[in-house]
Amino acid sequence: MTRPVSDIAFTPAVKAEQARRGSRTQYERMEKGRGWGSVVTADLAAQLAATRSFYLGTANAEGQPYIQHRGGPPGFLAVIDERTLAFADLAGNRQYITVGNLAENPRAFIFVMDYARRRRVKLWGRARVVENDDALLSRLRPSLGASVAERCIVFEIEAWDRNCPQHIPHLLAVEEIEDIVRGLQDRIGVLETELARERAKRKP
Repeated sequence: MTRPVSDIAFTPAVKAEQARRGSRTQYERMEKGRGWGSVVTADLAAQLAATRSFYLGTANAEGQPYIQHRGGPPGFLAVIDERTLAFADLAGNRQYITVGNLAENPRAFIFVMDYARRRRVKLWGRARVVENDDALLSRLRPSLGASVAERCIVFEIEAWDRNCPQHIPHLLAVEEIEDIVRGLQDRIGVLETELARERAKRKP
């Protein structure tokens, strides 16, 4: 019998906890129904194309976990094909924890956050560091001024699932707020001009 894709996260220990705490039945239904995804669908691709922020989880050979934030303009997390994502790894504080972890343990996890739309996606898979590939780096490098893209990280999807919006704070990007404020300022300018015109008409 083929194992459900969700078994990548639902280990026997996890399933035992689900059974003990009363949620195992609902996840068994999920496994027998649509289940989790393992390839990029059109709606997932659209969500990833709009992504501005995600967290990358890795672990070293001893299992010590590490989470690194990655942010950029929409499209900086690129869909290469139906099972592959990639992004440019920009120069940072030179600790190289993620790169070191991937050198000895390829298992990785991406947690995509969209605070503006209050949605998130979880992706399990394996990641690798790609260096000295100018063509791929040029494709992935976001337009971030003087930021230096040092290498690429390629992520092979094994499973993915969406979370409900529960408990996600509703936050908007500063660019979106600036657009809203600019529109309001333009409208105020128009109204002030109209008001001044009406006042001028009423002067004796």
